[in-house]
Amino acid sequence: MDRAALFDVDGTLTDTNYLHVVAWWEALRQAGHQVPMHSVHRSIGLPGEDLLDHLLGGDRDHAQDDRLSAAHDTLYATWFDRLPALASVADLLRTLARSGWLVVLVTSAKDSELSALRRAIDADDAIAATSTSDDVEEGKPAPEPVRHALRLAQMPPERAVFVGDTVWDMQAATRAGVTAVGLLCGGIPRAELEEAGAAAVYRDPADLLAHLGDSPLGAA
Repeated sequence: MDRAALFDVDGTLTDTNYLHVVAWWEALRQAGHQVPMHSVHRSIGLPGEDLLDHLLGGDRDHAQDDRLSAAHDTLYATWFDRLPALASVADLLRTLARSGWLVVLVTSAKDSELSALRRAIDADDAIAATSTSDDVEEGKPAPEPVRHALRLAQMPPERAVFVGDTVWDMQAATRAGVTAVGLLCGGIPRAELEEAGAAAVYRDPADLLAHLGDSPLGAA
């Protein structure tokens, strides 16, 4: 295999962005922070500390951070046994693997969440490697997660495509020199994904699979 297909997970392969929104909103509410859900949604995809920076500001009381993150993790974990994969995800990953793509998951989730996400995706036979927030010092939109995935795949940037659903995904991919493909199923508008560097945008994994031959992932 001489090509790498790198995939974000939450909002890209699994329909879980809004579960994270609710979990973070409730964790913040319990700590006395009134943050609108639309603001939380725009922060999904950032690592926990960066998400809190984005929502509460860098000058907040950082002593609360561990408690906020733990509350989010506990609330989100209540859905672990029923996390929903998006339509055609397993077919997409298996089609790419059969076509010579090395499939690598690149997620801001922690290792503890990944097993539940992989059960939802149900395509372990097509997944060659995974990179989580526990593997890197800086999360998206820094390029480090994408570069780590490239090292796992032993692939240069020009032989890889990154698929994600957030502005942070698009920025991380382009900063790493990797072609970025955006999906709308995470709730971020097409124009924002394109402005952040998406070379192509599709509705969801099923739409990408239906147009695979004409997409950046259809390149021989």
